[in-house]
Amino acid sequence: MIPLRWRLIVVVGVCIVAIVYLVPSVSPQLPSWWKGILPREKLHLGLDLQGGMHLVLEVQTDKAVESFVDRQLEELRSVFRKESIPFERIDRQGLSEIFIKFPTGISMTKVEEVVKKQLSLFTIKKSEVTESGAIVLIGLNEKEVLHIKQMAARQALETIRNRVDQFGVSEPDIRPQSGDRILVQLPGVKDPQRAIAVIGKTAQLEFKLVDESVSPEDIAQGRVPVGSRVYPVKRFDPETRKVHQTNIVLKDRTLLTGEYITDARVRIDQQYNQPYVGLEFDPQGARIFERITGEHVKERLAIVLDGVVYSAPVIQEKISGGKASITGSFTMDEARDLAIVLRAGALPAPVKILEERTVGPSLGQDSIRKGIIAAVVGGVAIFVFMAFYYRFAGLIADLALIMNIFIILAALAAFQATLTLPGIAGIILTIGMAVDANVLIFERIREELRLGKTPRAAIDAGYSRATVTIIDSNITTLIAAVVLFQFGTGPIRGFAVTLSIGILSSMFTAIIVSRMIFDYWLMKRRVSELSI
Repeated sequence: MIPLRWRLIVVVGVCIVAIVYLVPSVSPQLPSWWKGILPREKLHLGLDLQGGMHLVLEVQTDKAVESFVDRQLEELRSVFRKESIPFERIDRQGLSEIFIKFPTGISMTKVEEVVKKQLSLFTIKKSEVTESGAIVLIGLNEKEVLHIKQMAARQALETIRNRVDQFGVSEPDIRPQSGDRILVQLPGVKDPQRAIAVIGKTAQLEFKLVDESVSPEDIAQGRVPVGSRVYPVKRFDPETRKVHQTNIVLKDRTLLTGEYITDARVRIDQQYNQPYVGLEFDPQGARIFERITGEHVKERLAIVLDGVVYSAPVIQEKISGGKASITGSFTMDEARDLAIVLRAGALPAPVKILEERTVGPSLGQDSIRKGIIAAVVGGVAIFVFMAFYYRFAGLIADLALIMNIFIILAALAAFQATLTLPGIAGIILTIGMAVDANVLIFERIREELRLGKTPRAAIDAGYSRATVTIIDSNITTLIAAVVLFQFGTGPIRGFAVTLSIGILSSMFTAIIVSRMIFDYWLMKRRVSELSI
C-alpha cells in the first residue's frame, strides 16, 4: 500500500492541475503573468453546442483528370512544333483521350515515337491514315486515371485543412467520407458565406501573355486566333474608385502557375491606399519568373486567378528575386482571404457543396441548457441516493464524484478535445459508472463488517477485493470506447472521448481518492462502528 502522504500529494497535485486547466474556461480575462507560463486554452464546444457550419463537399475529380490531360496536350503541341511535325488539330476528347489530326504525307512512325516518348502514361488506341490525312487517338491508362482521382481527393482534403487552419477556426472537424466527399464542420463560425468562399475557391493562379494582335473590335466580333482565348478582366479606376469589367485576349500557354508560391501576404499600395497581395516564389519558381520576364520585355503579362484577369502589366525589365503582386479591387477581407488560399495552395479540382447546414448559437445554447439540466438532475439524484443509502460513506463517494467531474472537464481542456452534446451524455454515463464502482466497494465492506471485522480491516478487504472487479469492468468499457473513437464519426467520437477520459478519472477517484479519505478519517479517530 502506498503511504498516505504520497497519495495525498498525488490527489492534491491532480486537483491543482485540474484547476489550472479549468481557469481559462471560467475566467473571462486572465492576468498577463498567467498567459506567459500557464495554459490558456479554453474548453472547446462542439458544433451542436456553440453553433457553426456543417458542410459536405464533393471533389470533382473528373476535372483533375481533364486538367492533367490538357497539360499533357499542351506539352505535346509544343513538342510537335519543336520537332517540326505539322498537325491540323489536337484536342482532348472525352475525359482522358487526346485526338490528333495530321495532314497527308506525315510520317506516322515518327509521330508514334514522339507520342510514346513524351506521353509514357498514355497508350495509342487508334492510328490510321486516310485520304485527307492521318488521325491518332491516345488515351490515359485506367490505372493512372484512378490514381489521379485519388490523389486529387487527398490533396483537396489537405488543402482545405490548411485553409481552415489559417482561417482561424478552432477545433475544426475535417475528414474524408465515402467516394470523393469531404466532411467539414466549423464550430463558432460567424460568417458562413466567407468561410464557404475560402474553402471552395479553386485558387488556380496562372501567368499568361496578352495577345496584342487582337483589337477590341476583333473581340466584339468574336475573331480570336487559334491558340488564344478571351478572358474577363477586372480594372480598378483610381479616380472613381470603381471596378469595371472588360475582356482581354490571352494566349493559351500558361508560363507559370501558383504551385511555386511559398508565401502570400496582404500589402497596402501607398499611392492609392488599396490592399494588394504580394507573392514570393520558391527558387525554381523565381528562376522561371526571371526567365519569363527576361524573354518577354515590353510585353504584357497577365495574372489570372480562377479564369479572371486581375492585372496585366507591361514587363519593363527582367525581374529577379522571385517576387510578384496581384493588384485589383480588393477589400481588406478579400485580400486576406486570397492570401490564405494562395498560401494553402490551389485545389487540384473544383469542389461542389452537396450539403450545407448552419447551426445557430441559440440552438447551441438551448442544447447546453438542456444538457446541464440533465446532468444536474441526474447528479443530484445520485448524490441524494448515495448519502441516504450509504450515509457517511455515501458522502465520501459524492465528494469523489464531484472531483471526478472536474477532472473530466480539465482533461478535455488540457487535450483540447471538443465537448459535444453526446460528450455531455458520456459525462452523465461516467457519473453513473463512478458510483457503480463505489457501490461495489461499499457492498463488499458491508459483507466484511457482517463477518465481524473491524472498520479498518473491512475497508482494507473491501477495497482490495473489489478493485480487481472494478478494473476488469472498466477496461472492457474502455476498449469499447476506443473502438467507437477509431471507427465512429463526429458525434460518436465525441461520446467516446468523454467516456474514455471519464472511465480513467472514475477509477482514480473511486479507488484512490475515496480510499484516501477513509484512511485519513480512520487515522485521526478511533472508530468502532462504520456508518455505511
